[in-house]
Amino acid sequence: VQLQASGGGLVQTGGSLRLSCVVSGSIFSISAVGWYRQVSGKQRELVASIGSGGSINYAEFTKGRFTISRDNAKNTVYLQMNSLRPEDTALYYCNFVATYKRIDWGQGTLVTVSS
Repeated sequence: VQLQASGGGLVQTGGSLRLSCVVSGSIFSISAVGWYRQVSGKQRELVASIGSGGSINYAEFTKGRFTISRDNAKNTVYLQMNSLRPEDTALYYCNFVATYKRIDWGQGTLVTVSS
């Protein structure tokens, strides 16, 4: 099983990005997947998660700016990020929510928001 995150980049404050997480394997359809982020020197934190049935949770700091979705036909989870702020600058990762399903975090995708 692999999860590949992509879509990061450099944007100005107020800009938008859409991150994609492609999951290999049939486990995707029965698994909750989350987007996480980590700033250098700080702990990794949950941004948003979506369950196999579509249930969604957002971190408070997303405050309606981010939208998570999934396309089961494409084994992909998306994170649409709007109204980006400099404090959103981080490495963004995707992984299974259930800790026993977690795999290596990989390199993530870098989001940089300039002021």
